[in-house]
Amino acid sequence: MIGAGISGLTAAFVLRERGLRVEVIDGADRAGGVIGTQFEAGYLYERGPNSILDTSPLINQLLERLGLSEERIEMNAAASKRYVVKHGKLVALPMSPPAFVATRLFSLQAKLRLMREPFVGRASADAEESVTQFVTRRLGRELLDYAIEPFVAGIYAGNPDELSVNAAFPRLHALEQRHGSLIRGQIAGARERKARKEQSKNTAKSFSFRRGMQSLTDALAQAVGPVQLERRAAALYRCDDGRIRVDTQSREGDSRIRARAVVLAVPADAAAALVSTFSPDAAAALDSIPYAPVASVVRAYRRSDVAHALDGFGFLAPRVEKRRVLGCLFSSSMFAGRAPAENVLVTTFVGGRRDPALALQPDDDLERSVSEELVQLIGAAGTPQMSTITRWRRAIPQYTLGHIERVDRATQGEPAMPGLFLCASYRGGVSVGDCIRSAHEAAATIATHLSTRRAPSGSAGGM
Repeated sequence: MIGAGISGLTAAFVLRERGLRVEVIDGADRAGGVIGTQFEAGYLYERGPNSILDTSPLINQLLERLGLSEERIEMNAAASKRYVVKHGKLVALPMSPPAFVATRLFSLQAKLRLMREPFVGRASADAEESVTQFVTRRLGRELLDYAIEPFVAGIYAGNPDELSVNAAFPRLHALEQRHGSLIRGQIAGARERKARKEQSKNTAKSFSFRRGMQSLTDALAQAVGPVQLERRAAALYRCDDGRIRVDTQSREGDSRIRARAVVLAVPADAAAALVSTFSPDAAAALDSIPYAPVASVVRAYRRSDVAHALDGFGFLAPRVEKRRVLGCLFSSSMFAGRAPAENVLVTTFVGGRRDPALALQPDDDLERSVSEELVQLIGAAGTPQMSTITRWRRAIPQYTLGHIERVDRATQGEPAMPGLFLCASYRGGVSVGDCIRSAHEAAATIATHLSTRRAPSGSAGGM
């Protein structure tokens, strides 16, 4: 297993449960990938994902098997409210039909336009549309600007003009194709999800752990055995006996691993470098998957120094508002134990595909931008008690137009080296829950592959 993020660790854990011997290597100095929890002066904050959406029974089954169920904590009920910036003010996003009718976030024209949605014709089944094209056609421009675009920025840090609705939001595309309407499809889909014991991402509960999100990846890393850190995969080769040889580099020197199967649970560009020698087209497809840079700025304030009630999950800033931030999580409102009494913790995100340069600006400029935005939007006028920046230059893969074709080309490279498998967030969804589901699917495929091939004498049993 090359890569010790949530995808690689979950796949390794499932394969270990199936009785296979698994080796996990990663070039980083700790396991977990983008998931990382920090403790500082009584504050607990995340450098990456802040929570998990409880969308699939696979998630809780995994927690049970890891012994983490008792560590799970639910998001505070008071944090269920979501805000959107409109005309420089935070306006609550309507979460029910009556709230939608009453909200001042959308105009009467936008509300009437939504009522027409069931009568809008479906697109051709083989057509690919951007999120902007799809939403404008079905729901109108105003809902795109103040509901969908900020939502897209919150999930992908992406640009809806670039993202493929077929790839980034396949269920929306499927609802239109199956039911001819998103509204009719949501009603029918709710019944189907109930039968599968799944939750819609719109209604699923968010949760974390008492000691933060890293509790999950730490538990996985411990369960799969010692993860070999600071050991980078440099090249892959096919051995004469059919096994795959992984050449690795570390401080201790170069070494080799031979295995019947190898999983590339790494970002697309890293996977491209490893497959380039035996599948140039797959490498080119992987290398062409763009990523969005994101900066996360965590700040702590005295409760008395912030004017806003912080009575919600946080806020999203639509691009039409021309703000310098993508949005902000009210971290200490979301989960208990994130800040000392009489203090609050907020996490602000900057950059994305909307304005990548902002994520990469010098620390002083980034701090100044965030400070000015928080003063204007939540009245955070006091001096921060603590402030820290985390930059992810390649934070989130972008499922842009043509993404499905690129992933297909990448997976067509797997037969060029039988026993090689791809498992990462550029396929199957970018959320933590999506990665857990995709890792289970990949593990099942790998186990089937290994069961149909007799292990060569003296070979490793897994990855």
